[in-house]
Amino acid sequence: MSIKPPVQDESDAELQVSKPKRSAGGLPSLQYSMPQAVAEMGVTRSAKTLLAMNQKDGFDCMSCAWPDPPERKTAEFCENGAKAVTWEAGLLTIGRDFWENNSVSSLRSRSEYWLGQQGRLVEPMYKPAGSDHYQPISWENAFRIVARELNDLDSPDEATFYTSGRTSNETAFQYQLFARAFGTNNLPDCSNMCHESTGKAMEETIGIGKSAIAYEDFEKSDLIIIMGQNPGTCHPRMLTALEEAKDAGSTIVAINPLPEAGLINFKNPQRPRGLVGKGTDLADQFLQIRLAGDMALMQAVAKRVFAAEAAAPGAVLDHAFLEEHCQGLEEYRAHIENVDEKAVREATGLRTAEIDELASRYLKADKVIVTWAMGLTQHKKAVPTIKEIINLLLLRGNIGKPGAGPSPIRGHSNVQGDRTMGIWEQMPDHFLDALGKEFNFDPPRAHGFDAVQSIRAMRDGMLKVLFAMGGNLVGAISDTAVAEAALQKLKLTVQVSTKLNRSHAFVGAQALILPTLGRTEIDRQATGEQFVTVEDTVCAVHASSGKVEPVAVGILSEMAIVSHLARAVLGKNHPIDWAGFEANYDTIREHISHVVPGCSDYNAKVRQWGGFVLPHPPRDSRTFPTPTGKAMFSVGELETVQVPKGRLLLQTVRSHDQFNTTMYSLNDRYRGVKKGRQVLFVNPSDLVELGIPNGSYVDIHSESVDGVDRVLRQQRIISFPTARGCVAAYFPEANVLVALDDTAEGSNTPVSKSVVVRLEKTDAPAFAAAH
Repeated sequence: MSIKPPVQDESDAELQVSKPKRSAGGLPSLQYSMPQAVAEMGVTRSAKTLLAMNQKDGFDCMSCAWPDPPERKTAEFCENGAKAVTWEAGLLTIGRDFWENNSVSSLRSRSEYWLGQQGRLVEPMYKPAGSDHYQPISWENAFRIVARELNDLDSPDEATFYTSGRTSNETAFQYQLFARAFGTNNLPDCSNMCHESTGKAMEETIGIGKSAIAYEDFEKSDLIIIMGQNPGTCHPRMLTALEEAKDAGSTIVAINPLPEAGLINFKNPQRPRGLVGKGTDLADQFLQIRLAGDMALMQAVAKRVFAAEAAAPGAVLDHAFLEEHCQGLEEYRAHIENVDEKAVREATGLRTAEIDELASRYLKADKVIVTWAMGLTQHKKAVPTIKEIINLLLLRGNIGKPGAGPSPIRGHSNVQGDRTMGIWEQMPDHFLDALGKEFNFDPPRAHGFDAVQSIRAMRDGMLKVLFAMGGNLVGAISDTAVAEAALQKLKLTVQVSTKLNRSHAFVGAQALILPTLGRTEIDRQATGEQFVTVEDTVCAVHASSGKVEPVAVGILSEMAIVSHLARAVLGKNHPIDWAGFEANYDTIREHISHVVPGCSDYNAKVRQWGGFVLPHPPRDSRTFPTPTGKAMFSVGELETVQVPKGRLLLQTVRSHDQFNTTMYSLNDRYRGVKKGRQVLFVNPSDLVELGIPNGSYVDIHSESVDGVDRVLRQQRIISFPTARGCVAAYFPEANVLVALDDTAEGSNTPVSKSVVVRLEKTDAPAFAAAH
C-alpha cells in the first residue's frame, strides 16, 4: 500500500473561506474520513479498527468521552473518531534520519499540524544536555537517566507528573501510586484545564462532580438545554442521542455565542434521511448569548420560576423534593428576586422575550437535562455559573429522576476515569488512607501542583523534572510563551507519546521521548494479551482491547512504562510488585477494587458484557454526599466582564478537523474554512464599528490585568455570525493571549473563553500578498 509522505506545506497561503454549514454529519462525514483511513491504514487495518471501535468487545474511541448506547450499531463511530483512529493507527513511522535532519530548535518553528503528521514514534529518544538533537537510546538507559535525575532531587516535590485523559484506568492508578510512593502529590492533568470548574461546583452543591444522568435519559427527557458546547465537532456521536430524543418528543434549546452546525441540523449518516434527506432539525430555540453571560441567564430564568410559583403557589416548585433534600432555598430566593433585568440583558446580549421563552419551556417540562462543556468552564466566574445550573435544576426536582439532571460532557476519552483512579493533586484523605493501607505506606498529604501551578513552579525554579504521561502540556496550557520558557528551565523533561507535538520541542536541559502503544494496538505481556478499562462521561466503566498489531516492534505499553519507571526509581526490592502489574493487568485491577470507591470486585465487573456503572448517590437515590447531607443552593453575585469601547471578548475554539491540540487537517468544514488556521471570526456589525474590512489582516492583542502585551500576529478576519462584541480564534494558537494567572475563581482553570482583546490592522503576510 502507499503511505502518504510527511506534510511539507503548512502555510495558510491557500486559505479558502466559504459560507458556514447549517448541518452536521451526512454523506460528507463519510467522504472525508473513510478514504483517508484506507489510504493511511490500508483496507484490512481500517476494518479491524473502525468496526471494533466502541464495541463491547473492542476498544474505546480516544477522541471523546461520549457514552456508548446500550445497543451498539455495526458502525459505532463518528467522523472524528475515524480520523482519530487513522491518526493513531496509520502505518507511517518516524525513522532515525528524521532526528538527524531535524534539530530540537528547528522543531520549534514547525506547526502543531506538521509535527503530528510526521508519523508514529517507534523508539526511545534522548536529547543530552548541551545537544540540540535527539538520538536513539535503549529503554534501559532511558529509565536509568530518569531514575538518576529523580533520585538526585532535594525533594520529591521538585518533580511533577502530568497525565493526559487518554491514559487507561489501570495506568492512571499505577501512575498515581508511583508518584505517591515516590513522595509527591504533584499530579496535574488535563482536567485542570477543562472541567475542573465543573468538579468544584458540583462537589460543593450535590456532593459529586460527575454527570447525574445515563445515556438513556436523553430519550426520556422533556427538555435538553445545551450550553457552551459544540457537539458536532467535539463529540459528534452525541448528535445521535439528540436525534433520538427529538424523535421521542424532547425539546432542545441551544445556548452558544456561535451558531454551530451541530446545534442546528443533523444528517445521520446511518439513516437514509441523513444521507439523502434533509436530516433532523435539533434546536427548537437558539439563544446567541454573549460570552460569559450564562450565569446571568440562569439567574434570570430562576427569577421567572419564582415568579410563576408566586402566581400559582404550590404548583411550580417541587416542594417535597426541596424540603427533604435541599438547603439554602430561602437565601437563594431572596437573592434571585433582586436580580436586575437590565444587568441581565447587558451580560447576555439577549432580548427579554428570548429569556421569557426559555423560562416558559423550562416551566412546561417535567424532566430537564442541562448539558455543558468548556464554553462554561473556562471563565472567571465558571464555578458560580455551574452552581446556577444546579440551582435551577433543584427548583423543580430535576436531579435524581429519569430524564433529568446535570450532564457535563467530558471532551477527552478517559479524563474522568483518571480522576476516579487518583490522578488529582488534591485527592481526599479517605482515598489516601485506603491507598496507604493497601500498599503499606504513608502517602504524602500536602496538596500538590495543578497544571497552571506546575508551570508557575517551573518558571520560578521550584521544579526540576517533568514526567508527562501523554498529552501536550506546552500546547494545551495558557500563556504559551511563558510555558515554553518554563519547560526549558528544567533539568529533565520526559514525554510518553505516540506522535510528535510541541512539547517535544520545548524541553529541559535533558529530554526523553518514550514511545507507547496506541489504544488500537494489541498489548501483549508475559501472561498474554491484556485489556484496559476506561470511564465515560456518564460514569460507565468498560473494557478496551486493541485489535491490530503494533506499528513497530519494541514499543512499550503505558502500563509497562510506569512499571519500568517505578522499578528503576524505587529499586528492584521495593515492596510493591510493579513487575506483577506489568505482567498481568488483573493484579492492578484487584488493588483498584480495594482502594477506589465503587470499584469492588472490579475484575469481575469489567468482564461483564458492557462493563458496569459507578455509583452516583444523587442520581441513584437522591442522596447528596455534602457536609450537610443536602443539596446546597448557592448565592452568586452577578459580575459582568467589562469590555471597553473598541475591544472584543475572545473565546478559543477547535476546528472540525481537530482533537485537543491534534490537527487532522487545516480545514474547518462546518465553519467554511479550508487550508488555514490563522483566522479570527468576528460579527460583521463589529467589523463596521471597528473599521476593519472583512478579509483583512490584524494583530490581536490581549489586555490582561498584569499589563503584559500578548499578541497573536497576522490573523485574517472572517465575517461570521458570532455574538456581538465577541471574537473566536483557534486553540491552541490563541493560548498565547491567555495570561497564566488569569484563571477561574475556585478551580484555577485558564479563562480561555473570556479574554478582553483589541484588533490592530496590519499588512498581509508575504505569502498572502503574493497569492
